Formats: sequence, C-alpha cells, structure tokens
Amino acid sequence: MNAATPVVTNQIISSVNIQDEYTEITADAVPAAVKSTIEKSFVGSKLEKAWKNAKDEYKLEISKEGKKYTFFTDASGNIIKK
Repeated sequence: MNAATPVVTNQIISSVNIQDEYTEITADAVPAAVKSTIEKSFVGSKLEKAWKNAKDEYKLEISKEGKKYTFFTDASGNIIKK
C-alpha cells in the first residue's frame, strides 16, 4: 500500500505597484497649469493628494461631493491615460 505524498509548491508572485514610481508632494508643489486643469475639468472639486514621478507626471486625488477620483496629468496640465 502506497500513501500519496503531497506536493508542496511555493509560488512567488512579483508585482509592481504604479504608486511606487510616484513621490507624494504637497498641494503647493503642484504646478499652476495642473491646478488650472483641476479647476476647469473638475469644477467644485478639491485636491486631496498629489504625487509626482521622475517624468514630471502627476497623480492627483481629488474629491467632489463625498467621492474620490484619481487621474494623471503632465506638467502642462494635460490629462494623460494610465
């Protein structure tokens, strides 16, 4: 009689978090062009958090009417897709 020997495998999953590429900055460090985009494109919203990467792209978290939204812009305030 043979007893089955269970096979144990270890799987390492490596993932890169986009957030790691960005460094949090203060709202004062966000360029005027980016702030203008927020004011024009997201009327009535408030900038909650901002991050910047080495390519001068910004990750922005805004809130409006109790909901939070995240979007990305370049230094000129152009919205970019991520």
